[in-house]
Amino acid sequence: MTTLLLTHPACLEHQTPPGHPERADRLRAVAQVLAGDRFNALVRGEAAEGTLDSVTLCHNERYVAEIRRVAPASGLIYLDGDTSMSPGTWQAVMRGVGGAVGATDAVMSGKHHNAFVAIRPPGHHAEIGRPMGFCLFDNAAIAARHAQRKYGIARAAVVDFDVHHGNGTQDIFWADKTVMYCSTHQMPLFPGTGARGERGEHDTIVNAPLASEDDGAKFRAAFEDAILPRLRDFAPELIIVSAGFDAHYRDPLASLNLKAEDFGWVTRKLMDVADHSAGGRIVSLLEGGYDLQGLQESVAAHVSALMGA
Repeated sequence: MTTLLLTHPACLEHQTPPGHPERADRLRAVAQVLAGDRFNALVRGEAAEGTLDSVTLCHNERYVAEIRRVAPASGLIYLDGDTSMSPGTWQAVMRGVGGAVGATDAVMSGKHHNAFVAIRPPGHHAEIGRPMGFCLFDNAAIAARHAQRKYGIARAAVVDFDVHHGNGTQDIFWADKTVMYCSTHQMPLFPGTGARGERGEHDTIVNAPLASEDDGAKFRAAFEDAILPRLRDFAPELIIVSAGFDAHYRDPLASLNLKAEDFGWVTRKLMDVADHSAGGRIVSLLEGGYDLQGLQESVAAHVSALMGA
């Protein structure tokens, strides 16, 4: 069993305003922890540049053209109160798309058992035609659609344990019976979506919101009671993970109390589901996680589990 790690230095060139939590140091922290000896068995590669054809699997052409048009040659522009672009942003987001697609190819072709893609900015808040919450393009959704188009899989699942609800992924797959979207997240919290009653047109949206100060036991129960049974019944042929680590107790943007071992636990549970219906195929994509120590601990637990360690 081999685990692929994809990243790209262009993702460091997406600049955000001083003091912004979504900063290049996040990716440096991930690289530092994954450089440790325990991760020597990782197969490492660089994310290719994504294509507009891949982006428009999930986002409308008008939106994509507008994002490309407004990309600045200097300075920062603001797409909303939280989301900005710098001269390096376009390349960063296209490497994110390319990483998601490349990891999906590597896993679907059987070259690697699973993959972790360390990229920024994150993607799960980006809706079909709107940037939001630090996100421009939804890499997880693009990975699922790419797997369907290229490999003909009938069912894909996106599982999101970021502390913020992935409203973008939910928006993209709301009316799609071939993709299941499952999420644990703190509620109430940005972006305000993710209530249990939001189930999609085909009952393939599974939201399991958590309350402020909930801990790992509540998180595990949400998966055991609400998400894992639905996933098993759906029997996905590929699992995409929106791997946000901002539910860690140290994170400044929320108030859940998960520890690194909780992320290792949920990774192994998802691997069990993937082993049953998807030939073990998992593609994991970095989303949030804004305390550098918490991010390192959590990524280490997640990737160790993917490696079978």
